[in-house]
Amino acid sequence: MRFAWIDLREVPRPQLQAVVDAAVHTRMAGVVSADAELLGTLPPTVTRVLVPGGPASASAAAPAPKKEAKDSGPAKDSGQPKDAGQPKDPKPGIDVLLRTFTTQDDLDALAAHHRDATGTPVAGFIDVRDDRTLQLSCAGALVLPYTVIHFADPTKIPLEIVLAAAEPGEGELVTVVESLEEAAIVFDVLERGSDGILYGPRGADEVFALARLLEATTPQLQLSTLTVESIRHVGLGDRVCVDTCSHFEEDEGILVGSYSSGFVLCCSETHPLPYMPTRPFRVNAGALHSYTLGPDNRTHYLSEVGSGMALLAVGADGRTRRVVVGRAKLESRPLLEIRTHAEDGRLVSLTVQDDWHVRVLGPGGKVLNVTELQPGDELLGYLAADKRHVGLPIGEFCKEV
Repeated sequence: MRFAWIDLREVPRPQLQAVVDAAVHTRMAGVVSADAELLGTLPPTVTRVLVPGGPASASAAAPAPKKEAKDSGPAKDSGQPKDAGQPKDPKPGIDVLLRTFTTQDDLDALAAHHRDATGTPVAGFIDVRDDRTLQLSCAGALVLPYTVIHFADPTKIPLEIVLAAAEPGEGELVTVVESLEEAAIVFDVLERGSDGILYGPRGADEVFALARLLEATTPQLQLSTLTVESIRHVGLGDRVCVDTCSHFEEDEGILVGSYSSGFVLCCSETHPLPYMPTRPFRVNAGALHSYTLGPDNRTHYLSEVGSGMALLAVGADGRTRRVVVGRAKLESRPLLEIRTHAEDGRLVSLTVQDDWHVRVLGPGGKVLNVTELQPGDELLGYLAADKRHVGLPIGEFCKEV
């Protein structure tokens, strides 16, 4: 389950309280600060992460310089079981101490003492800027409960290396990000992404936007069995092939229908075809007027689908995932209308290219050629409860024929 920690250390003071309130309201997983008193005011629903001694900023170019022993900061005493100036009683309202490690000795100390002298759990922070610190971060990800990493360079290759190295570990990896756009990318690296992110927002609105990003998952759909009523050759028209940036599974496709109330699961070209190579990224979807379903429960006309748009890939068991369109091809072809009905009698219609190579999916992921369909055959589809206006669900009267 991906999560976010909100870094308060560089939030402008006029926005600080609003950011704190937003973090609590949206149930962010954690809040990071150098102010123990501030963290102590937060509810226990938030993981309160203290950077003791006024901390190396997670986005700093290098560890904080050494200070006097009474205020050494995380860069100096990282993970040592006893710290000068460290109170011996547990800190009220602090859940995790975040300490910098820059050497193997630092890491060994952190790993040996998962709790500091106060009894508070300790996590590690490292700034990765070369091969030595990259290897050290990999080692940390294997032994620490939390490893917070700032990558100095914009490439995501070091993150990929840490994710692969951390696979056997039980701890959680938290990646520092500079923007919401970067957060979305970090969550997708190697398909699994970083467990969490550390982000310093400029205001409360960015906290709410981050909350929406964390909730951006695709739903499990309850597919229905549709029974074919009729198949009719309707003549020449324009149809759309949707080429995505993903490889479809054998039982996956996209949902397409002439009416926004019902869709048929159109098969991808993952299966072998005579005379043609497989194109496992493609769905020969249907006529340009047709609706298809996106990951945000919004429909789009196939005529609107284009490069960069996100659609919903759907499996025969109702599982879904987000796929990005690389290209849409609009070409004139003979068309075939397929009329079906659901168990409740609802009409579900689909118009596709009139060719044996175009296929839809039936129960159990059975692949069916559209030109061989007969009345009584069963297809997989999805029945939408909402009427639509400009693709969005709306509670109004709407009749489609």
